[in-house]
Amino acid sequence: MAQILENISKIVTLTPQEQALFLSNVETKNYKAKTILLNAGEICKHSYFVNSGLLRSFNINDNIVEHVLQFACEGWWIGDMYSLLSQKPGNLFIEVMEDSEVVLLPKENQEKLYAEIPKLERFFRILTENSLVSNQERLMDNLSLTAEERFEKFCKKYPTLIQKVPQKQIASYIGVTPEFFSKMKARLLKK
Repeated sequence: MAQILENISKIVTLTPQEQALFLSNVETKNYKAKTILLNAGEICKHSYFVNSGLLRSFNINDNIVEHVLQFACEGWWIGDMYSLLSQKPGNLFIEVMEDSEVVLLPKENQEKLYAEIPKLERFFRILTENSLVSNQERLMDNLSLTAEERFEKFCKKYPTLIQKVPQKQIASYIGVTPEFFSKMKARLLKK
């Protein structure tokens, strides 16, 4: 549990009593690769923190094409923000990509903690703001950058994932077909 407390301490400082209260409201679980933590159409009831391993969020369109929205490496948070905040069915899947240890923070516990430890409301507000900024930047990148430039940004943001993640998922994340990605990568390797 030291990792999640370290993550929180980058933004707010909790007293030992507040740390203990926070930890009493979360649960740590181990998941095998390919486990689906959330299905599209379900209500997201947890915020997920990755202690170890790798998760991704994605949706599947009407043509049965996957669109990867996020990868969450060790030390990252992930969830279906629309569903978590609105408590309506979402359209994201959250999948465990490799054996992982994940901390689950139930929505109702998170709300309770906001009242009991106001610093945590600040922490999650800042996380949400950072997520909003990141999503806006990614949207602008998809509108204005070439596929090669988007791939370069991906490599900088997720340097450890290039060898871990199937190419088709990287292609999906940067918004190109696997075939285009394969040709682009071959072209980049020749440079």
